[in-house]
Amino acid sequence: MNAPTQLAHVAPEIKPREAPHALLDALSQRFGAQLSTAMAVREQHGRDESAFTTVPPPAAVVFAENMQDVRDAVKLCAAHQVPVIPYGVGSSLEGHLLAVQGGVSIDLTRMNKVLSVNAEDLTVTVQPGVTRKQLNEEIKSTGLFFPIDPGADASIGGMTATRASGTNAVRYGTMRENVLALEVVTASGEVIRTGTRARKSSAGYDLTRLFVGSEGTLGVVTEITLRIYPLPEAVSAAICSFPSIAEAVNTVIATIQLGVPIARVELIDANSVRAVNRHSKLTLREEPMLLMEFHGSPASVKEQAETVQELARDNGGADFEWADTPEERTRLWTARHNAYFAAVQSRPGCRCITTDTCVPISRLADALLDTVREADESGIPYFLVGHVGDGNFHMGYLIDPDDDAERARAEQLNHQVVTRALQLGGTCTGEHGVGLHKMGFLVEEAGDGAIAVMRTIKQALDPDNIMNPGKVFAGVDGG
Repeated sequence: MNAPTQLAHVAPEIKPREAPHALLDALSQRFGAQLSTAMAVREQHGRDESAFTTVPPPAAVVFAENMQDVRDAVKLCAAHQVPVIPYGVGSSLEGHLLAVQGGVSIDLTRMNKVLSVNAEDLTVTVQPGVTRKQLNEEIKSTGLFFPIDPGADASIGGMTATRASGTNAVRYGTMRENVLALEVVTASGEVIRTGTRARKSSAGYDLTRLFVGSEGTLGVVTEITLRIYPLPEAVSAAICSFPSIAEAVNTVIATIQLGVPIARVELIDANSVRAVNRHSKLTLREEPMLLMEFHGSPASVKEQAETVQELARDNGGADFEWADTPEERTRLWTARHNAYFAAVQSRPGCRCITTDTCVPISRLADALLDTVREADESGIPYFLVGHVGDGNFHMGYLIDPDDDAERARAEQLNHQVVTRALQLGGTCTGEHGVGLHKMGFLVEEAGDGAIAVMRTIKQALDPDNIMNPGKVFAGVDGG
């Protein structure tokens, strides 16, 4: 394997480019109160939920309110060859928005309008600052919903940039399948549109998919058209505890291989359950647990649940505990979504080094069991959660940020998790994205030829390397 062995991503390379006074003056003249150079604002926009804590903040923050604001900000930065970093809600986990080369952060949170709902076509068009919860609140009266649910109340723009997925992906897919069209401001300040509201197209290169998952390195997304879905007639959720992770995973594998159209199936380990109980004041059995949700007609939901319950019993699972009312289901899934914060609070003052990988479903048990064994042997507190219905899982190592040896050990564990996933035919990241943390592994996964093609695309669309430079892979100038 050629994956990185020196753990270089523990200390990201910082190559600042100066934002000249002429640029800051021009931004101030154009944006007035929409521009901030206050240190507190810059620091807020220069950190995310990753364990990287030593990167300086951007030189300034522009609070964009429409596409023209984004276009003008990008044009001014391009004229001075100063980096541009799109900012959503700051919930990314792999250092995506850190200003490793300085520059200007473009905050898109004020671009938070649902522009149109086409209920008959099952599509909706939004600005990038709309969050997933806001979107579902605004369209619930139509009897429709947007299913992509990465846990955090992320912005749709950020979810598009990282090709997010989450708990419903096993049935509804990821952002890749659910983004139909985009409006994008390119590095030159040009505005382009990709895709249409039509369900499919064979017209030319698939530019929409190129920008979905590009992590802000090719342009700034200013408008997104999405698929939405009818709310299911019946929804039922259940939890089931298992003696070990192996039995839980075997149940999931059997469920998927049988073709049961389960909507959600999440694994949380005993450490996560323990933290969630304390954080959310629950009394869940502190064993490995599957959280499941079934969508469809009353008859199909009943059939799905009976099939999965029989598979669970064959693997030593306890009887299902049901959450049938919307309030019970919301409480259950809120607790699951709070697992990250519950775990972080379980070790006061810690930072979380987190990773995610995705493997073919048949190799999930191999990946998980070796990962858990290594984590147990390390002595570092950790937690495990997984969207295991599609072979995706997350490890979080809770480290003392001032303990260099502990940080290095956690990064070594991360290295082993990702290397194993690649060896099993998987990917270095199922949904977090590459950011800073997975750059070396992307080279191993994609290969030199594919990386060369990516560089060619980057060079063509961003010749001065101003769009979120230093992320995904080394930019056109080597940074």
